[in-house]
Amino acid sequence: MKTLLLIHSSGRITRSITRSLSSRFAEKWLERNPDSRVVERDLTADPPPFVDESWIAAAFAESQPRKTPEALWVSETLIEEILQADLIVLGAPMYNFGIPAQLKAYIDQIVRPGRTFAFESGAPEPYRPLIPGRPVVVITSAGDGDLHPGGPLAHMNHLEPHLITALGFNGLTDLHFIRAGYDEFQDDRAKRSLATAESEVDAMVEGLCQEKTVFQT
Repeated sequence: MKTLLLIHSSGRITRSITRSLSSRFAEKWLERNPDSRVVERDLTADPPPFVDESWIAAAFAESQPRKTPEALWVSETLIEEILQADLIVLGAPMYNFGIPAQLKAYIDQIVRPGRTFAFESGAPEPYRPLIPGRPVVVITSAGDGDLHPGGPLAHMNHLEPHLITALGFNGLTDLHFIRAGYDEFQDDRAKRSLATAESEVDAMVEGLCQEKTVFQT
């Protein structure tokens, strides 16, 4: 049974473009793969806690206890969801040129030494990812589509570089971006951008279903 991990990070529960597109992806995916399981993680309804002193002490302890310390329970749950997923769909709207705060808290919980990456100080390459690769579809939206790659304001887009770096550091390097924009303008550009994103969602589902080696992880 294939498992799709669907992650929402929009602050909007209703009227959210990324939630709408992510849900469309899940619906199309289940149509093609009715025996699949969808695990939904809503970072707004259930925000991850911020990293604090107890988390740091537990994560960087020289000797790890057999039982997961309480400070790492949330981290362990989130990491296990990733490890059990064959495919990840992440809805990530752009807030003030970057990712939402709840998504940053999520990333801080899953980037963990000895669990999602290894560190060997004496090695030529001291950092080694520990998460086996799997496709990650990032569905993002921006109030101004000019912030997307290729646009005149693309230099202000810190969302995509952040996700590429943070997820790739753990081993999630197979990223596919679907972008919507111009919602702030509420004009034909916004309608065309959303329609294009919807078509790209449908095409992405079809492409992944046809890729025979995608889920051999």
